[in-house]
Amino acid sequence: MKKWALVTGATVGIGDCFARLLAAEGYNLVINARNAEKLNERADFLRSTFGVEVEVLPADLAVECEKVEKYISTHEIEVLVNNAGFGLNQSFLSSSIEDEERVLDVLVRAPMRLMHAVLPQMRKRDSGIVINVSSTAAFIAGGHYSAAKAYVTVMSESLHTQMLPTNVNVLSLNPGFVHTEFHQRAGMKMGAIPNFMWLDGDFLVKKAWADAKKGKAISIPGWQYKVLRAIIALAPRPTVRKMGMTLRTKQR
Repeated sequence: MKKWALVTGATVGIGDCFARLLAAEGYNLVINARNAEKLNERADFLRSTFGVEVEVLPADLAVECEKVEKYISTHEIEVLVNNAGFGLNQSFLSSSIEDEERVLDVLVRAPMRLMHAVLPQMRKRDSGIVINVSSTAAFIAGGHYSAAKAYVTVMSESLHTQMLPTNVNVLSLNPGFVHTEFHQRAGMKMGAIPNFMWLDGDFLVKKAWADAKKGKAISIPGWQYKVLRAIIALAPRPTVRKMGMTLRTKQR
């Protein structure tokens, strides 16, 4: 009997890469995103390409997270990938409070609630993997996005430790710049970022999956981001704060 994996933000970018990888691994899929038409298109592709069962779960996690929670509570989920997210091309002082709340709802509240729903069933049967798509931004001070991703990373580490006596693993995936639609959809201009800093989505997802199966707590794909993480860890915090704000400026 095939096991089921649930991926949020599954129609494009990293979420689509995870959906394809998990289907290739033999998992049946539940895919979530806001756009039902795109979900059905991806579901048809996954079924025909990999021969797996695929259910679509259209929901805007900013306002309909409970819909996904309810699904989890009534189905056995072996793998949960919290991937849904977005970015704002405005600073905290320029953005609307509604946009700031949406950042928290999608990037913080949703993964927290979905983990709270799925981890008890995983612990009870003593198996499961949760992958939370965070960011190397979690290690710097780059505004609301960094703050949200810092929550995801620290919560993942905490739950990873809590699950150590079991066969359940919680992993924080902390990629850098990835070739997806993320920055384009946010209206961010990324021309100032050197080519060598960009990662391929399939590469980082394959690395994250391997790290999750090895029981790791954090996955940082790409030598360039391992070096960056080491520099951040050693640099004085005022320097790290300046680095974060410089990066935000380049993105515009």
